[in-house]
Amino acid sequence: EAVEAALKLARQYWVESGRPSKHRIIALSPAYHGNTLLALSASAREHYKTYFREWLVDVIRIPAPYAYRCNCAGDPECRVCTGQVLEDAILREGAENIAAFIAEPVGGSSTGATIPRDGYWARVREICDRHEVLLIADEVLSGAGRTGTWSALEPTGVRPDIMTLGKGIGAGFVPLSAMLTTRRITDPIANGSGAFLHAQTFSHHAVLCAAGVATLEYLAEQKLVERCATMGAVLHRKLEALRDLPLVGDVRGKGLLAGIEFVADKTTRAPFPRAKKLAEKFAQAALDEGLIIWPNVGQADGTNGDLALLAPPFIITEEEIDELVLRFRRAIETVSGER
Repeated sequence: EAVEAALKLARQYWVESGRPSKHRIIALSPAYHGNTLLALSASAREHYKTYFREWLVDVIRIPAPYAYRCNCAGDPECRVCTGQVLEDAILREGAENIAAFIAEPVGGSSTGATIPRDGYWARVREICDRHEVLLIADEVLSGAGRTGTWSALEPTGVRPDIMTLGKGIGAGFVPLSAMLTTRRITDPIANGSGAFLHAQTFSHHAVLCAAGVATLEYLAEQKLVERCATMGAVLHRKLEALRDLPLVGDVRGKGLLAGIEFVADKTTRAPFPRAKKLAEKFAQAALDEGLIIWPNVGQADGTNGDLALLAPPFIITEEEIDELVLRFRRAIETVSGER
């Protein structure tokens, strides 16, 4: 709902600013932003769209900065990894038609905690500014400290026009999300129609908002975001040991968010056929070991590809990280037939 509201706000902003032709959305592929119709339109999850395709909005797609699966071999001029493909799309479609570009600063379920290369977000911000396109940062997963800072974009120095938050701002206790924006975006609406057009039945729910305020205050008082950064470094250092396992193609992430991608061939990065349901089998093997992971599929080509996401609590200890890595290893050995 926060993503739906963000996209509708972008459209309303341009209409009330006297630019009604700006209505199209640019999004990444792979990407995931939610399951309401406009958010699903922005998502690159074909198996979620099958029954609803006729109801969805046509969204412009550009490749995600997915280093592990990019063929550029680290080329510093790669148009995908530098973000230049965004400008290519804007020029092709016409800046006068583009309302917003939406993306996750750190990849979520669709790319398994992928981190764009340094300079990517600065380039994206500059392109959006030059072509008058709003930048929407979907931080529903990565925000509220998960990557070691309050916002995943914070270390880049880039400020989006609109940001969405969720998950962490309610600590998992309440269904709460939020949309943040700037006065530059709200002023034309305040001076025009005077009201947003994306209200929901439970918007501004007092009890949920109280839970969110309490969560944010607790995170700040207990310095849990700083702790997430510290323990995140420990987590990623210890997860590196998994790279020696035959099924593990890549280990990546930031803070207390990690993605482990499974491959059939480590050299070619070839994924397992979807029919093998490797991610699902691994999730069950992990659960049998007493470890809950988040399985995701399709990142390699839209259908094939298997990965596991880890998002441990901010209060995890180093000893518990050791146990997590041990149980993860055992689950991989089970799935690969080594146990």
